[in-house]
Amino acid sequence: MKKVIFTGGGSGGHVIPALTLINELKKHKVKIAYIGSEKAIESELVPKNKIEYYAIKTGKLRRYFSWQNFTDIFRLSIGIIQAFIILLKEGGKKNVLVFSTGGYISVPVAIACKLLGVDLYIHEQTSRVGLANKIASRFARKVFISFEQSKDFFPSSKVIHSGYPIREEFFKSYIRSDITVKGRALQSKLPLLFITGGGNGSLLINQKIESVIDELKRNYQVVHQVGAQFAQHFEQYNDENYISTDFIGPEMAALFNCADVIISRSGAGTVAELMAMRKRSIFIPLKIAQKNEQFHNAMAAKNALGSWVIEEDHFKEIELLSTLKDFCESTPEVTSEQGDLESFSRARQFLVDQILRT
Repeated sequence: MKKVIFTGGGSGGHVIPALTLINELKKHKVKIAYIGSEKAIESELVPKNKIEYYAIKTGKLRRYFSWQNFTDIFRLSIGIIQAFIILLKEGGKKNVLVFSTGGYISVPVAIACKLLGVDLYIHEQTSRVGLANKIASRFARKVFISFEQSKDFFPSSKVIHSGYPIREEFFKSYIRSDITVKGRALQSKLPLLFITGGGNGSLLINQKIESVIDELKRNYQVVHQVGAQFAQHFEQYNDENYISTDFIGPEMAALFNCADVIISRSGAGTVAELMAMRKRSIFIPLKIAQKNEQFHNAMAAKNALGSWVIEEDHFKEIELLSTLKDFCESTPEVTSEQGDLESFSRARQFLVDQILRT
């Protein structure tokens, strides 16, 4: 079995699926290393998991003119040389397989793989393709995609619809009264409403919730991930029916499982997790996301499960309480086959099996 070197980063959306696969591969005693950036989120998360970590330089890939493009080309060139040396040190073509989850850091590694003839596997998390993976796919042996509609962005001979590797805890059952958030158990008899704007929070969602917070507390027990920058402000509203928190950690799977209603952004990981759990939800896609990818992610859940997709401009205007009532009373409208749902359930083991075969 070759040593597996992962690469990918710049955001949790690239790092979390890599760590999910790494944790599974560790069970098979596979030797693992990680090539990441010097300062981005992977430089913190990966070493915490006791994984051998190599930091290299890279440059941001921009589709528009910027003076920084000139300096970043230089940084990218250094990163290619660094990645080349690392892969050569690890044994090169005979001893190494590289698995990339995308992000700018993956491009110099992909180019180094091409130069050395090292097998490169890519995983694309979103329904729309990032520029880094689009470039790297030229050098890849296999390209795994989370959403069926991504296949049109890659060479058909390389594409395999694997689904998104969901963490094991998202397939367990949970009891609501056993969940604690900020040390408080969820004991209320009211329906559970879980709201999240992502790890950094969402000003748009937070403002809407604050405008109707008293009415929400009369009708729901609310758990609200507000983001670190908003945490202090929302503490004033905390009581037995409302819990605000800066960040949701391991209890995320339990909250997804037990919530009666979920309002969320629609990053690829969040959508995949909710689809894998077959949890019909309300999505508010981030309008400025690259290629409007969050909208397309959410539409996959809408088509498969009947989830609702409310765009930002509309969300500002809706009457939230009546919207929640209508959602709970409505019949799901499903317009696509369940293929993506099944792929999410098997993705983690499928991808591990693909790696172990090398």
